[in-house]
Amino acid sequence: MSLVTTKEMFERSMREHYAIGAFNINNMEFIQAITDAAEEAKSPVILQVSSSAIKYARMGYLKKMVEAAVESTTIPIALHLDHGPDFETCKMCIDNGFTSVMIDASKYDFEENVRITKEVVDYAHSHGVVVEAELGTLAGVEDEVNVSDDDARYTNPDQAYEFVQRTGCDSLAIAIGTSHGAYKFKGEAKLRFDILAKVKEKLPNTPIVLHGASTVIPELVEMCNNNGANIPGAKGCPDEMLKQAGENGVSKINVDTDLRLAMTAQVRRVFNESPEVFDPRKYLGAARDEIKKVVLHKINDVFCSNNKA
Repeated sequence: MSLVTTKEMFERSMREHYAIGAFNINNMEFIQAITDAAEEAKSPVILQVSSSAIKYARMGYLKKMVEAAVESTTIPIALHLDHGPDFETCKMCIDNGFTSVMIDASKYDFEENVRITKEVVDYAHSHGVVVEAELGTLAGVEDEVNVSDDDARYTNPDQAYEFVQRTGCDSLAIAIGTSHGAYKFKGEAKLRFDILAKVKEKLPNTPIVLHGASTVIPELVEMCNNNGANIPGAKGCPDEMLKQAGENGVSKINVDTDLRLAMTAQVRRVFNESPEVFDPRKYLGAARDEIKKVVLHKINDVFCSNNKA
């Protein structure tokens, strides 16, 4: 198969009320683990890349590794830019064969967000690429995203309708209480499903995206901390909330932190338990297996996109 856009994936997800996992990639082990899991589960999947991941791994290397994954699988795979900070970054990814890009102009006021998003949409659509945009602001820290709790704000459903009409974006990331990074909630986890319901009422045919939606799997945090890490009080979105989001109109759920935790936990464990090991294949292989395990759980038990390829 060749890379696909998210259009057909999302159309089916909205009809059948499940979500597609969008998993951030940084190197070969991430790509192999995610696509192997999706192939095993017969699920469509979105591989997404932040601009900092592009700087780290380099565009050419990432693209060729993704192409290798596409050639060795039978599932629909989309390649997506996560949190594109500006038109130039989105254009670079479109010109390099990405099938989907996100322009994140949510830090600007409404009119400027509309203007920047519309500019990206016009260029992307002329090249057969779909666009995700964002309205509302999530708190937290992850790659280029750094937003304080005071600056975070929920998405306004009325503005969401106007925004989609004026920009022509293909999907919309909304803020209903999730946040980036490993510290999503200080108290009890809570998502504003009432806002999600109002947005879907106004935009029944627009795929909705949930960012900052890692579970921050407690077992992985514990494994990290038991092997020398210092990650106290990390807390994410419970699986049951994410499953409810997929059942109630969210078509795309982003996962990054859980994959980082999976890799770090296993690398730390191998180093701690087998200090004589210096073969990277020993610890990166264990990390790849753990990432695959996490992705399979998300696909089969949380997003319910298994057997939807």
